Parts: sequence; C-alpha cells; structure tokens
Amino acid sequence: MELRQLEYFVAVVEEASFTRAAERVHVAQPGISAQIRRLERELGHDLLDRSGRTVTLTDVGAAVLPLARAALASVESARRTVEELAGLVRGVVRVGMVVSCGIVDLPELLSSFHSSHPDVEITLVEANSDALISSLLDGQLDFALVGYAGSEPDGVSVRVLADEPLVAAVAPEDPWYGRESVSLDELLSRGLICLPPGTGLRGALDAACGGRQPRIAFEASAPSMVITLAQCGLGPAILALSMAEGLHAVRIDPSPSSRLAFAWRASGPHSPAARALIRLAENHVTANL
Repeated sequence: MELRQLEYFVAVVEEASFTRAAERVHVAQPGISAQIRRLERELGHDLLDRSGRTVTLTDVGAAVLPLARAALASVESARRTVEELAGLVRGVVRVGMVVSCGIVDLPELLSSFHSSHPDVEITLVEANSDALISSLLDGQLDFALVGYAGSEPDGVSVRVLADEPLVAAVAPEDPWYGRESVSLDELLSRGLICLPPGTGLRGALDAACGGRQPRIAFEASAPSMVITLAQCGLGPAILALSMAEGLHAVRIDPSPSSRLAFAWRASGPHSPAARALIRLAENHVTANL
C-alpha cells in the first residue's frame, strides 16, 4: 500500500470522478485508475462502485475512507513538523484588520514577515472587529488587528498596542469647541457621529452609556469619513484620542476607552506560518513599548 494510492482514492471520492481527480492531482486518468485497482487487489475488496454515472463508495470503501484521510493528515502533519524544525516555514497565513487603522503599520509588519518567509502566501481582509474575532474563532483567520472595549474577547489571546480614551471631537463652530470635558448626560443629548456596531469604538461608546442609547445622527464605516463629517460641523465625532487630529478633542467624563490589539485564537492549532507571524507580531509589540 502506497500513500499515493490513498491520495488518489480520496481524490476520486471527493471529486466523484476519475477525470476531475486526475486534474486535481496532475496525473493521467489511466494512472489513477491503475493505482486504485492495485490498492483494491491488495485489500481484497472493491473500494469504489464504478457501475453508475458517478463514482460512489462501496461499504468497504466507506469504512476505509476515514482511515485513508487520517493517514494522509498524519503524513502532512509530520511533514509540517519537519519543515518547521528545519526552518522551512511554508503555507498560508490569513490576516484580518479593522478598517482604516493608522496607528499600526500592519502592511509593514506583513512585509517584514514576507521578507523572512517568502514561501508563505499571505491573505488580508478588512472587516469590523466583531466579524474579525468571529473569523478567528471559526478558524477562517489566523491573526487579526482588532479593536475592543473592556476585557479581552473570549477565546482569543491579544497583545495590546494601544489603550486610548474616547473623545468627542468637534470642529471650531461646534458649541463644545474649546471645552476640556463634557459629561455623559451632555454627550447623550447630542446627535453623534460614530462607527457602526461591531467596531471597537462603538463597543466602547455603548459600554460607557451603561444601557442608555446614544443618539447616532451619522454612522460611517471608516474613521476618515467620521472625521470628515465632524469637520463639516455636523456634530461631535466619537473617536480615539489619536484619531482626532484636525479637530478639538473634548474628554468624556467618565472617560471610556478602546483597545487596539493583535489577536489570535487562544487554543490553536496554529500552522507553522501562523505561529511565525504571531512571534514576529509579539516581538514588534515588545520593541515598540
């Protein structure tokens, strides 16, 4: 019994076709057919029913299939372990980031990672923090730059990059221009400009309101648009302090805060490529503290 025979068997089952399986494993169809026949002769039973329009499993084939997949998975795991020990990190690492985050140069971090591990394919998506955390927990992402309020989200590990107070950022013509602080009651009396639910900033605002509903007059998905709307005199923008450049930042009393952090699944398993990126990110945080 050879591993390639198991690979061909699994490919035929998953594709339900010898032709498509041959295309998938880049082997001529007669070669796949011959190897599976050899496997069946060795086992003494047919694994595939070839009598219909599509290829299906026999009862014996159905019993062998999970064992074949487990054998192939074990071999792949062994190969990854050897590559990692040899320093040959390969594979795919899937990264997410919150929209328009200027405080962290994630592209620079990914560029540094690519220079060290050019064989690793990197994918990057933008979304709000709730969606990114959900994707981390589902295994769709390996690593993400997220914002959140309060304690760290369940099921993920984080390295905090920034813990900033939220401010009400206003243009010169706003009644609050020049003030140092406003109370929560005053904040709730105004129509606010803010990011949508699911973002770290909105979560921090909602948490600070303690169950009371803020009045959101304008909602924008990117901080740059929130800033632009405030600069047009349309009301106070709820922003992290570092984002309020070009506006007057008014402290909110009591002061809510929002955290920005690198995040990854707490329990794994992580691919060698994902672990390498996490190590680089942690070193980046340590070097910039």
